[in-house]
Amino acid sequence: MKTTNESVNPAKKYPVPPFPKQQQETPGTENQLEPKADHGEESYKGSGKLTGKKAVITGGDSGIGKAIAIAFAREGADVLISYLSSEEDNDAKKTAAFVEKAGGKAVLVRGDIREESHCQHIIDTAVAEFGQVDILINNAAFQMGRDTLQEIPAEEWRRTFDTNITAMFYLCKAAEPHMKPGSSIINTASVNSYSPSPVLLHYAATKGAIQNFTANLAQMLLMQGKGIRVNAVAPGPIWTPLIPSTMPEPENFGKDTPMGRPGQPVEVAPAYVFLASEEASYIAGATIPVAGGRITI
Repeated sequence: MKTTNESVNPAKKYPVPPFPKQQQETPGTENQLEPKADHGEESYKGSGKLTGKKAVITGGDSGIGKAIAIAFAREGADVLISYLSSEEDNDAKKTAAFVEKAGGKAVLVRGDIREESHCQHIIDTAVAEFGQVDILINNAAFQMGRDTLQEIPAEEWRRTFDTNITAMFYLCKAAEPHMKPGSSIINTASVNSYSPSPVLLHYAATKGAIQNFTANLAQMLLMQGKGIRVNAVAPGPIWTPLIPSTMPEPENFGKDTPMGRPGQPVEVAPAYVFLASEEASYIAGATIPVAGGRITI
């Protein structure tokens, strides 16, 4: 990948499918991903957009969350990285190392955000370590591809909703009392909010709910005079460990986009930086699509 200011055909900027055949157990890890994902480790350059800010990122160990953590740190923020399980410890520590190398403070919190008490613990830890919460990134998600309605177990349906939307409610509720005017909540929606995939019924349903939750909460907090902006980012197919651990035929993932390839996490992170920054001070209740040309209207 080129890192200069030279213009590059976006369809050819990153690896194009087919990729090597691969499958992982959920939740998936970075070291088994082939080709490796780009989180901006070498390419993302900060410019002080988030200097002094304190951020909480769920699902910050890998994928989009990792790219956000790296970008935020290079923009001057301290970062709490929330992640699920011990299988992700190594990925989380590597992400924390990038944050610290950029000069930021990194705090790791492991646990299941489906539990309201754990969501409260995440926010309490951020307040104890940072003194405040300026940015909340609700990014963690669960999905599983299923071809038919009958194949979806009830437990899996509940897990998807509890992880993707109910936890978002818990975290926003816990964080709001600690967020001063000018703070920002950014939720990860999806291109599935607009064009749901037939094999992602439960996941797509939660992403539609996130879209509505974002728009509604944005109005609520502003009309109450809180001065907290709420927005969302809607990624298209992005190459992360979630894909080979939950999707059939990951070797062809993203091939059906107009760009003919999946996006890389580093291509999504700048949207979160923008929405969290003062440059987006008049943007609330909005969703920025990062979808490789997929239509989101």
